Amino acid sequence: MAGATLISRGLGFVRDIIVAFALGAGLFADAFFVAFRIPNLLRRLFGEGSLTMAFVPVYSRVREEEGEEAAQAMARSAMIWLAMILVFITVLVEILARPLTIVIAPGFLDNSEQFRATVDLVRICFPYVIFICGVALCMGILNSRDHFLAPALAPVALNVALIGSALFGYYMGYNVAYSMAYGVLIGGAAQWLLQQPFLVRSGFSWRGPWAWKNKGVARMGLLMLPTVFGAAVYQLNIVLSTLLASYLPVGSVSYLYYADRLVQFPLGVFGVAISTAALPSLAKLAARGELEEFDSALTSALGLTLFIALPAAAGLVGLAEPIIGILFQRGAFTPEAVVATAQALIAYSIGLPFIALSRPLVAGFYALEDTKTPVKIAVVCLMANIGLGVWLMQFLSHIGLALAVSLSSFLNFVLLYVLLTRKRGARLLPPGSTFKTGLLSILIGWGAYATASLHPWWLVLIPVWVVVYVLMAFALQMVEARLFWGMIKSRIQRKKRTR
Repeated sequence: MAGATLISRGLGFVRDIIVAFALGAGLFADAFFVAFRIPNLLRRLFGEGSLTMAFVPVYSRVREEEGEEAAQAMARSAMIWLAMILVFITVLVEILARPLTIVIAPGFLDNSEQFRATVDLVRICFPYVIFICGVALCMGILNSRDHFLAPALAPVALNVALIGSALFGYYMGYNVAYSMAYGVLIGGAAQWLLQQPFLVRSGFSWRGPWAWKNKGVARMGLLMLPTVFGAAVYQLNIVLSTLLASYLPVGSVSYLYYADRLVQFPLGVFGVAISTAALPSLAKLAARGELEEFDSALTSALGLTLFIALPAAAGLVGLAEPIIGILFQRGAFTPEAVVATAQALIAYSIGLPFIALSRPLVAGFYALEDTKTPVKIAVVCLMANIGLGVWLMQFLSHIGLALAVSLSSFLNFVLLYVLLTRKRGARLLPPGSTFKTGLLSILIGWGAYATASLHPWWLVLIPVWVVVYVLMAFALQMVEARLFWGMIKSRIQRKKRTR
């Protein structure tokens, strides 16, 4: 999954480079990013943010207790309910696009052209949510059946569609923001179609019995209610950051967007990949009552997540400005935009390890079918993020909003970790490995910062820092280093056996 995600995120960077070139960081860029963020919010509410988390444990339990046919009937029934809900919401948004835009970006009312463009783009982009939430359910089915490749590759289709639509709009003389909005719809349909051959190959079929009143769907719905609320709280953090950024100078929304995209790269490649791959295993272990193995699996997931996320954060902090410059400084993306985006990247990167660590912890709660505790914690962190954002933006502008996200992410991790360790009565993050990872990450971050001005050697040295980090981890006899290498070695051997 990490390998496939690496491909899609790499292509995502190509997409961002092209979008920065064609769209820049001005009026229409801000309008598009706000409009695209709204269906993404629903994607996380009804997609992997809640539906997948609630679906996987129930689907796994139904397969264990009632068999394959019952599990497939439950999945079909869930898809029917999901489609009905999403079509209703889409029709509602098409009608209420204007007041919705006022709620999401009230600061745009001061610029009538920007506001009108955002309303138009919301109406074009929003039906994407129907496709992408369907993809999220497919992801839950495939992950529960131990298949992770297709869902991880799905964003490739979206990236290709957005790249093509941006270049088409730019070279044909059309408004790039509008062209990309239609590209969003094309990408959503392509992602859905990509999943279908893999579902068939895994033995799943959409043809077969389903029911309006399915016990598995009802149980999933009960679990999903608090997870939807929890996802809503998390996404409300993003929406409120956008709302606050709309009061800042033009370009602030775009600076935060591009910086967040860079943070999402290591987070998606390894942080999300590890937690997503861990959830089906944790759910199966919890369903069987094998709680000692559950603790061991969760400890491994947390250790490996920190082993990767902490040095990644240190590297982003040390190389923030040259990375932004080499990726985006061309066309409409000015040197001033590079500096502003790099400042936001540093602020976001501080919270990257805590965001990454929170995901396996939430997966642990969900696997135990405890969906209420993460929601309560999310509410506390939302309040913290709002308060910190309003306060810090007065002194640090858009940087303050990014820093508020990092600080609230730290609070989220601490609360999740403390409550889950109490629930399980086990230490889930060994202090020895944590200290060694922190020490090595500081050294790597310092080395990256010291060479940041050596163009182009800072870029050449990135793989060198990776090798140095892994070798030092082996020298310190870190379990995570052996686990990381063991996973890679196992994957290579599996590839050789299948040839």
